[in-house]
Amino acid sequence: MAAKPHVLVAGGGFAGLETAFGLRLLLGDRVRISLVADREEFLFKPNTIYLPFGGAGDRLHIPLPGPLFRRHIAFHQGTVAGADPDALGIELTDGTRLRGDFLVLATGAAMLPQEVPGLVEHAETVWTPGQMRALGRKFQDLREDALAGRHRQVLFLVPPGNKCAGPLYEIALMLDTWLRRANARSPVHLTWTTYESGYVQAFGPQLHRVVEQEFAARDIDGHTSAVVEKVGDDEVRYTDGRIRPFDLLVAFPPYVSAVDFPALPHDDRGFLHTHPGTRQVTGHPQVYAPGDAGDFPVKQAFLAFLQAHAVAEHICTVIEPELLGRPRPFEPISMCVMDMLDKATFAQVPLEATGDPAVPVRVAPDAGDRYRVGTSPAWRLGKKALGLYLPVRFRAGRPFHSGRPWQAMELALNGMARTLADSPE
Repeated sequence: MAAKPHVLVAGGGFAGLETAFGLRLLLGDRVRISLVADREEFLFKPNTIYLPFGGAGDRLHIPLPGPLFRRHIAFHQGTVAGADPDALGIELTDGTRLRGDFLVLATGAAMLPQEVPGLVEHAETVWTPGQMRALGRKFQDLREDALAGRHRQVLFLVPPGNKCAGPLYEIALMLDTWLRRANARSPVHLTWTTYESGYVQAFGPQLHRVVEQEFAARDIDGHTSAVVEKVGDDEVRYTDGRIRPFDLLVAFPPYVSAVDFPALPHDDRGFLHTHPGTRQVTGHPQVYAPGDAGDFPVKQAFLAFLQAHAVAEHICTVIEPELLGRPRPFEPISMCVMDMLDKATFAQVPLEATGDPAVPVRVAPDAGDRYRVGTSPAWRLGKKALGLYLPVRFRAGRPFHSGRPWQAMELALNGMARTLADSPE
C-alpha cells in the first residue's frame, strides 16, 4: 500500500458519492480518493416520480466537478467496462485503466425490459427522466380523453426481477389524485398487478395493509401473485392464464447489474456477492460493492447510503485502526416516504435477507416498535425536506448520512414516525 492509500470509487450515484464524501469526512487528507462516473452530474432519481405530473427537472441534477474538487476528490469521466480485482483496478470503455489500494464498485443497476416479451414494444417504462417525461405526455392524453368522456384502462405492471417497485406505487397513487383534481377520474379504470405475494412485499404486512386500503378507497383494482407471461398490443397475458386489457401500460422492468464483473462472484443478475456487514466482495477484502451493484435484494437510495457508510467506516479502520474503533456494520433499516400527492406514507422497516429466492427479504423478526408505518399529509412535508436536504449536502461535498445535520433530520423523522405511526393489527 502506498504511503497515502488510494481509494478508487466507481460510480457517481448515491452509494459512490456517499462513500467518497464519507471517506473524506472520516480520514481528511490521510487518504487519496478518486471517483469515476459516466457523466458529470448526479441525478436525484427518487424525485423523478414528479416529472409525469409537471414537476421541474432542473433541481434533480447536481454537477459533480465542483463538490468533488472542493473535497479534493479526483474525478474521471468515463464508463466502467470491467474490473481487475487482483490489481484492484477498473477498465473504462475507452481503454483507460485505473488502480487503487481499495476498490469500491458502486456502479448501480440497470433495467432489462427485454426479459418480458413485448414489454419494450408496448409499455411505458419508468427509470430515466426521459421515460418519465414521455409517461407524462401519455398522462396528458389520458386526461384529455377522460374529460371528453372516453373510457380508458390503465394497467400497472411489476414483473419478476424488479428489486424496488415503490416508485411505481407512487405513480399509480399520484395518478389517481391528479385525475380526481381534474374531475377526470371516473372514466379511467386503474389496475395494478405485481408478481409478489403482497404489496411492497419486502416491507412487510403493515405497508401491504396501507396499500390495500388505499387501493380500495381509490377504486384501484389490485392483484398480487400476478406473474406476467407476455405483453401484446393491448393486453397482458399472465402465467395463470388471465388476460388483462389496457389502453396504457406502465411497467417497472426487471433489474440487472449495470456493469458485468465476470472476474468477481455474482448472482444470476450480475449483482456482486458481498459480506453482509461490510459490503466487501466475497473473497476480495479490498473490493467493496455498496448500493445497487451489490447483492442486497432491495435496491433503494436509503439502503445505499447505509451500505456506503459501512464501507467508508470499514476502509477507515483498515487505514487508521485507532481512529474510529470498531466500524458499524451495515444494518438494513429502510426509511422511505411514498407520496400520493394528497398525502404520503412513511415506512421505517428493519429488514433481513432470507436467502429464499421467493421471499428474499422480510421484516426482521426482532424489529419490534422499530417497524413503523404511518400515513398523513404531513409526510409530504417530510419527503420535501429530504428532497431539499440531500442536494444541499451533496453540493457541499458532504455525505447524506453523517454529521449533525443528519442527526437533526433523523431526530425529526423519528419523532414524526412515533407520532404518526399507525397501530399494528
